[in-house]
Amino acid sequence: MMATRQSFTDSDTADEAVRATCDDASICKRFATSKGYWKDPYIQYFVRQIGERKAPEINRGYYARVHGVSHLLDSFLRKTTCDCQVVNLGAGLDTTFWRLKDENLLPKKYFEVDFPMIVARKLHNIKTKPPLSKPIIEMHSTDSLLIDGHSLDSDRYCIIGADLRDLPGLEDKLKKFQMNPDLPTVFLSECVLVYMTPEQSTKLVHWAADTFPTAMFVNYEQVNMADRFGQVMIENLQRRQCNLAGVEVCQSLDSQKERFLLSGWENADALDMMTVYGVLPQEDVARMERLEFLDEKELLQQLLQHYCICWAAKDRLKLGLSQIAF
Repeated sequence: MMATRQSFTDSDTADEAVRATCDDASICKRFATSKGYWKDPYIQYFVRQIGERKAPEINRGYYARVHGVSHLLDSFLRKTTCDCQVVNLGAGLDTTFWRLKDENLLPKKYFEVDFPMIVARKLHNIKTKPPLSKPIIEMHSTDSLLIDGHSLDSDRYCIIGADLRDLPGLEDKLKKFQMNPDLPTVFLSECVLVYMTPEQSTKLVHWAADTFPTAMFVNYEQVNMADRFGQVMIENLQRRQCNLAGVEVCQSLDSQKERFLLSGWENADALDMMTVYGVLPQEDVARMERLEFLDEKELLQQLLQHYCICWAAKDRLKLGLSQIAF
């Protein structure tokens, strides 16, 4: 009994460290948007303080991440004329639902999944901040929203507290909240799969391919982790008790694509973020680069070469999902 208890506490510490990465991302996004890197009028309701200054290369990295993922998501929404579902895995304090509503790009239903503890925090923010709750209520047909400590369900927006490593539990909750496997569905995960073992993430990716005949999966995370810079990144995270359990899938763009291609996805593509940075709309990139002087161009390059976006699709409805690219 003592042995299992011990291992339980260890994994609790690890989960806690992963949960802390949710704050990191939100705090970095809050800072970058306060400097004008991109617009997000909603993040202030999740992160009140602007916080300490972040290095320009970090801000530019987040700019590329936010624009890269948004580009693929928005392309999917346009391809499906929004007759689809979005499932944001490990969504944290992400504000995409509100952005899509403002841009008239809302899918039929937008789902978010994260650890129950993070979901509880997000729900508290939504309940106490009218700019967050009003759009959800406006899009809801009845007077009553289904909300408890770890979930919220409405016609167009749903948050679920669940562990992505427990697939039967995840599937049950999604079904309970009217997830429709026949609708085209896009999965988003940003620095989520890397915290699961390769077996766990492969099972999740496989489940998505098996359950949804017309789907896309967009994954943002580390890549090229076998070199020295990658090792330093791993050591820095380990110092914070953060173990990258899935780092072996992050060896190369090929290993990233392979996870999908060997798990039932028809096609997969991957680009490192330096490449993505170079193909984003250059007029806005130029505007953004004028915001802060960057003297360490090499550092930005190294950083961006160690993150990537990988996207995979299967397209029973023949919507042309394989054409979605940069």
